Amino acid sequence: MPGFEVFGAEERKHVSDVLESGVLMRYGFDGMRNGHWKAKEFEKAFAEKMQSQYCQLVSSGTSALTCALAAAGIGAGDEVIMPTFTFVASFESIMMLGAVPVLVDIDDTLTLDPKAVEAVITPKTRCVMPVHMCGSMADLNALRAICDKHGLILLEDACQALGGTYNGEPLGSIGDLGCFSFDFVKTITCGEGGGIITNNKIYAERLDQFQDHGHDHVGTDRGAESHPTLGYNFRISELHAAVGLAQLEKLDGILKAQKEHYTILRDSLAAIDGVTFRRVPEGGEENYSFLNFFLPTEALTQKAHKALKEAGVDACFYWYTNNWHYIKGWEHLRNFKSLGRLPEEIQKQMQDLNTTDFSKSDYWMGRTISSLVKICWSEAEVKQRAALIADVVKKVLS
Repeated sequence: MPGFEVFGAEERKHVSDVLESGVLMRYGFDGMRNGHWKAKEFEKAFAEKMQSQYCQLVSSGTSALTCALAAAGIGAGDEVIMPTFTFVASFESIMMLGAVPVLVDIDDTLTLDPKAVEAVITPKTRCVMPVHMCGSMADLNALRAICDKHGLILLEDACQALGGTYNGEPLGSIGDLGCFSFDFVKTITCGEGGGIITNNKIYAERLDQFQDHGHDHVGTDRGAESHPTLGYNFRISELHAAVGLAQLEKLDGILKAQKEHYTILRDSLAAIDGVTFRRVPEGGEENYSFLNFFLPTEALTQKAHKALKEAGVDACFYWYTNNWHYIKGWEHLRNFKSLGRLPEEIQKQMQDLNTTDFSKSDYWMGRTISSLVKICWSEAEVKQRAALIADVVKKVLS
């Protein structure tokens, strides 16, 4: 990770096809395309790769979440359960529809704690959104059971976990809907882009309509299409889809390199007393995009992170104090800093995030360090990095 590390002739070829036709939009202008339909090709290939019947490409991972929620009928006042450790897009996509994000604790998987999920279900709960952060997954068996018990939608945010599996099934394909990001720092990239997969025909039709202003896409005259529903413009362009199509062809090689490099890094830390690793649920396999490890205390973890930076180890993250990925940094959400008035349902129903006890999440996040796994490293570079990280951590813990 990320896919931009392997840009090459394949991406240039697919992009050139689009530029030579001059049609940058995914819809219409059939006679000018010279047979090139990059978004359609990408959707078909990605659905097959993810063992799903349908794929809808959109403009970003954030819009993928928004479209997925909309396709599931989530709207004003509906509650969506999400974790405290994620990206800001999780609550943004929920609130855009007037729905209410309900934040709950994570566990040692660094993803949704099923017990915390069940504890906050109300008559207004409509959806559970696990976020497979840093390449690994939530306990999907437990979450699926909870959703089935209460009649809830299970929406997988697999934006950071493309290529991971659970009981042999691709992450994103296990829930009712699964979302992916193809932005510039994801496992494969379109530059900007996202995708949703589902096996539900009704959801697939709604996704197709909602991401393109409600168009039904019936016939060959775009101007004559009807609008069965309100929608918005979340379309992907042909240029972005072209890049993604080339990147998808490289996914297996990317995942192989990530696993090899991850294993070297993990092995270097595994023998150090006091170092433990995030729990991967039984039956799960990460996509190996990050190595996530715990140290015994928050103070030692902060000290180790500082020492790693001083030693020149790049791409090592301490999410606990990161403004993008953890509740502590979301002051704008906690205090409702919006450009306009938020929907009344959000104002009335939303938990007070300044007073809610997230100490269980703090316990795990305060002790977590994540190392990005790059695919451009040589074997010698990976081993050198592994030895340096291990040496720094040993000194901090000694």
